[in-house]
Amino acid sequence: MLIPDARRRSYLPLWLEFVATVWTRTLYRVRTRGAENIPATGGALLVANHISYVDVLVLQLAITRRIRFVGYDGFTRMHWFFAWLFRLTGMIPISRTNALEATRRVSAALAAGELVLVFPEGGISRTGQLMALRKGFELMARRANVPVIPVAHDGLWGSVFSFAGNKYLWKSPRLMPTHVFVRIGAPIPANEATPARVRLALLDLGAEAFEERPVLQRYLAREIVRPLARRPWRVEVIDRTAERKPVTAAQLLGVAAVLAIYLRKNVPDRRIGVVLPPGAGGFIANLAICCAGKVPANLNFTAGRSSLEASMRMGGITTVISADAMKSKVPNFPWPEKTYDLKELIAAAGGKRAILPWVIAAWVLPNQWFANLLKLPRRGDREEAALLFTSGSSGEPKGVVLTHRNILANCAQVSSLSILPRTATLLGCLPLFHSFGFTVTLWYPMLRGCRVVTIPSPLDTRKMIDAIHEDRVTVFVGAPTFIRPLLKKAESAELKTLDLVVAGAEKLPDTLHRQFLEAFHIEILQGYGLTETTPVANVNQPHPPVTTRTAEPQIGKKLGTVGRLLPGMTARIISPDTGEELPLTEAGILCLRGANVFPGYLDDPERTAASFRDGWFVTGDIARFDEDGFLIIEGRLSRFSKIGGEMVPHGTIEQRVIELFDWDQTDGPVAIVTGVPDAAKGEALVLLTTESITLDDLRAKLLAAGLPALWIPKQVYRVEKIPVLGTGKVDHKSCRALAEEFARNN
Repeated sequence: MLIPDARRRSYLPLWLEFVATVWTRTLYRVRTRGAENIPATGGALLVANHISYVDVLVLQLAITRRIRFVGYDGFTRMHWFFAWLFRLTGMIPISRTNALEATRRVSAALAAGELVLVFPEGGISRTGQLMALRKGFELMARRANVPVIPVAHDGLWGSVFSFAGNKYLWKSPRLMPTHVFVRIGAPIPANEATPARVRLALLDLGAEAFEERPVLQRYLAREIVRPLARRPWRVEVIDRTAERKPVTAAQLLGVAAVLAIYLRKNVPDRRIGVVLPPGAGGFIANLAICCAGKVPANLNFTAGRSSLEASMRMGGITTVISADAMKSKVPNFPWPEKTYDLKELIAAAGGKRAILPWVIAAWVLPNQWFANLLKLPRRGDREEAALLFTSGSSGEPKGVVLTHRNILANCAQVSSLSILPRTATLLGCLPLFHSFGFTVTLWYPMLRGCRVVTIPSPLDTRKMIDAIHEDRVTVFVGAPTFIRPLLKKAESAELKTLDLVVAGAEKLPDTLHRQFLEAFHIEILQGYGLTETTPVANVNQPHPPVTTRTAEPQIGKKLGTVGRLLPGMTARIISPDTGEELPLTEAGILCLRGANVFPGYLDDPERTAASFRDGWFVTGDIARFDEDGFLIIEGRLSRFSKIGGEMVPHGTIEQRVIELFDWDQTDGPVAIVTGVPDAAKGEALVLLTTESITLDDLRAKLLAAGLPALWIPKQVYRVEKIPVLGTGKVDHKSCRALAEEFARNN
């Protein structure tokens, strides 16, 4: 608390402290964990993340001992008010020009037994992510020989005092008090408090603080229905499946409500399969299933029949919602007896006559009442909310259980960045069985308020271009496989409304990035995620603008990386050989933890146990972080071959081959390296390519480029086409099978 008591004397005059306390307690609901880590007496250096102008007030509210803050010296020269405030509060000014003097003053305060707080990022984060930590705080602690205590707080991003929406202050204030959670970590001895260790501690504490958000305990369908009911007039989806059809929030709610009531009464199954392309039908079916208290399972209709049968058997799926047009397009799908056409199902539920009262209710009732009429629970938390099936790019299908907490967390994490603001118009072309298509282009827009323009397939490049041009799409998210054809078929003027293009699923080739930038003057930003992380874990974002005189440029993106971790996530790097923890800057297996990480595979404790290590999800990707916190993916562990005791990366070899031979990938992937069993060395490398090339030419080029002899493929086989999954990823399982077949026959 801020009000003085017998244990401490405030830096502020009593009247000013009283006003600050009342104001802060009115606007914020602050909870704390780890207060026992603050020493009752003696000096200690607190280091915290910095995301708003009111961080100092909230942190002082959370910590009973008085804190002396360190603030940017530029404020004192900007206005007399700040100079007066610094003097009144005893705040220590710091800048690059007075760093030594500030260090001396901080060390003296620490040695005198005070608590001093430093924001080591050097300023308020304008990206919503933890920025690079500047050096200097460790010297302050060492000079005074006091511990460093990391402190992470969560909840202030999005307030008027943060840079959410790329601006301070001038945005709509929150009407309800803001929930803030402050997590205080264990003291770190001064001689061990390196920027790397403190950064890792802040990430860990930030993930714990994020887990305390009240919204994560809520029920997904209720959280979707309420914002839709607040904006019934707004066009939510522009469906371009056949002809252009705008669908408002009220229409979505009306149809979904009627269908939900019908499903609740007539379909006893807990999980209901959905086989629909992106579009209004897919939105309605998924929302209705959730509102009915059931679990949607969007099935990958591009997978083989045996894989689909295994998925449906695993999920206990005996009821599927689809469309007659869809059934004719995928005749090999193992349609169950209870397969319903969406239009006929809506008609059976009462049709327009039943829908109209719900549309009116969306217009006239408060959003909470609408949700109550549907009898939607208030709490979902860790219960199953959705089921997706994945085999990645290799292996058998696995049922990925996503909870209400997972989906709400990932939507909140994406919302904290600048890439998908409420004003965005998003192209929804990724299939709904794709985790990105499911979370980011289905649930997120309904929750956040983005408009979605849908086309049924990401392979229909012409439809994609027309949708972007005619409906003024601003954000396009897709795999490189789906982005690449735009180079041949789109004119620059047709894509001029795009502000942002984000690539995921596969590594973004440097050539595609360069060609897209040259052709359309749009930089493709790379992201990273997995179905098991719901899916977004990292993403690059545009550099935030500099809008104040005291602000310095900040970095939001780096070429060759997949961006920083989303807020609320933390990571470890472990050795692929020993499993020992490595520094984050060394390459090893990436492990993740956060509210968006799934709880486990459906009815598969063995796979679940193999995928988690002491509570950390083991991604199977070889990766490392740079000093600014950007993640660099080296490749999948399964895409390395151990030859002669050395880990040989398939992806690196592919990239070098494509660059050295200057192959054009506009029409799709042209070269894939895979491993096949080898009696002598355990595994041998094979190059599959759509181009004409001899092994001798390949060997000569790679050796001349300086690649080790171990990295040279042992065989080259030409194929008509590199197999690709419906998600846009290369089908490495099929590639390996092809390579093994070629090896047996040659």
